[in-house]
Amino acid sequence: MTERKRPKVLRIPAIKSANFDVAVEYAQNLVKHKIVANLERVQAAQRFLNDLDNQQWDFKANQFDFVIDLIESTVVHQQGEDLDGNSLRGTPFLLTEWQKFVIVNILGFFDKGTKIRRFKEVLIMIPRKNGKTSFSAALGWALSILEAPSGSKLYILANSLKQTLEAFSFLQFNIDRLHDDSFRVRDNNAEHSIRKDFGQAGSIAIQALANDVKRLDSLNANLLILDELHTWESAKQYTLMKNAMKAYRNKLLIGISTAGDKPNGFLANRLLYAKKVLSGTVKDDEYFFFVSKANQDKDGEVKDYDSDKALMEANPSIGISVSLDDLKRDADLARNDPQTRLEFFNKTLNVFTASSKAYFDIEEFKASDQLYGWSIKDLIKLKIKWYGGADLSKMHDLTASALYGNYQGVDIAITHAFFPLVNAHKKADEDGIPLFGWKDDGWLTMSNTATTSFDDIVNWFIMMRKLGFDIKKVGFDPKFGREFFEKMKMAHFRMEDQPQNYWIKSEGFRRIEMQMKNKKFYYLHSDAYEYAVSNVKAIEKIDDQIQYEKIEGEDGKHRIDLFDASVFSAVQMSHDITKQQRTHEWLNRKD
Repeated sequence: MTERKRPKVLRIPAIKSANFDVAVEYAQNLVKHKIVANLERVQAAQRFLNDLDNQQWDFKANQFDFVIDLIESTVVHQQGEDLDGNSLRGTPFLLTEWQKFVIVNILGFFDKGTKIRRFKEVLIMIPRKNGKTSFSAALGWALSILEAPSGSKLYILANSLKQTLEAFSFLQFNIDRLHDDSFRVRDNNAEHSIRKDFGQAGSIAIQALANDVKRLDSLNANLLILDELHTWESAKQYTLMKNAMKAYRNKLLIGISTAGDKPNGFLANRLLYAKKVLSGTVKDDEYFFFVSKANQDKDGEVKDYDSDKALMEANPSIGISVSLDDLKRDADLARNDPQTRLEFFNKTLNVFTASSKAYFDIEEFKASDQLYGWSIKDLIKLKIKWYGGADLSKMHDLTASALYGNYQGVDIAITHAFFPLVNAHKKADEDGIPLFGWKDDGWLTMSNTATTSFDDIVNWFIMMRKLGFDIKKVGFDPKFGREFFEKMKMAHFRMEDQPQNYWIKSEGFRRIEMQMKNKKFYYLHSDAYEYAVSNVKAIEKIDDQIQYEKIEGEDGKHRIDLFDASVFSAVQMSHDITKQQRTHEWLNRKD
């Protein structure tokens, strides 16, 4: 009889700290499911307990005890009421269990034998009404005092100055209470800052800024709080801020946000990375994640989104800063008034949704795509008739090609993007398109010319044919690129003149939509294709036809070219299938 292997008992270090005890108990209760929580919170707790038993780091209590005690002894609430309706203004800012858990994590672990903290980056994702802004401001204040001997510089950044000033006004209110004239506070149209020189003991500087890329290059800081990350278009600002911290060893960048309506935006992709780290798929010892959201099923849906369980999973401060009854009223409104539902999902359940302007829910595409795993090499071996399409757009901008086929009822779209290298850095930064990431992943070719070369697109089709793809024909409107049309014919591709009329494109659009809804659509896990799908806006016409275009945001930076190319390809396949069916019917009648 084999002996059952006992689970490893994790060693908890003997740390004399009441704050440490709170963090450990909170983590253990999460892992034992004594607290209703989402998967990512449980994983963060398990990671903490595992790390306490890991000899790779030293664990010290002095910094987190200092910060927690400083917050609770010097910071008070500026506004609000408790759950009984009593005013909180002027009452001590007492940290919750989850807040102490976060602070103990980010300030407790050190590289072995050094004074250098392990964590350099932090992502805190929590719904509104859970004390996000006041917590980040109080933490920034205490961290500034902690790091004063090094000449601490803290920048608080949000997408708008108005949001940044929420945190700044909270700090200013608390500084004013100290009645200490040595603090220099500037709050005017030109500057919003707090400074103090402690002489030999160091100095602190705290400044609130709007997210203006032009001003970020010259910053130098050891502490950063980046608020409302869900509004950030790209990683450019984030990277600039990280680069502003290179002069310090003990640096800390804290990103804090709710979810939003950009399911392929910067924060959504950062959340995907967080899930990989928390699940152990990816190792990143310098990044701490605390994500509190409702659990989603494999289709990206929140089951029973108005249930107590879903609300408790997402909101770690229930019973403290927000009541379950208030959240249930929000849930009732979302259920009965669909126009409030997206906001409820974003801000109360803390899950990403597609923009209200977007036609598709990208999670449905992902749910279908994830059911399949054919590689390019696999697809070459299968007997599939492939149909091509291209969207050339402006030749100095994003251009796309596609192949479309069907195997055992599953539609497959292979898409590829093209962009001129000369303009790539500028467009990637300005428009927030991850062009270089797509290039690294094989979804994009950079043309070594001022404009996208027709030859690059033609060569892609030639390459796919040489690999073994049986390309029957390629649909394209020659008035958008007569030279490309002719070059494809010279390369012995059968070209079909395909006008870009919406009633023609509707057929391909509807086919993709139907196959996706039936979980019979596969696009090789291309995040470039997901980006394009997320930017599709559509209007229903008569006879089930549909007219679609890109979402016109405030900046007009969205692209749908890859989706367009797949639609053109799908139209060609649909036409061929229709011809075959008609031929088969005619032959049967003849017999």
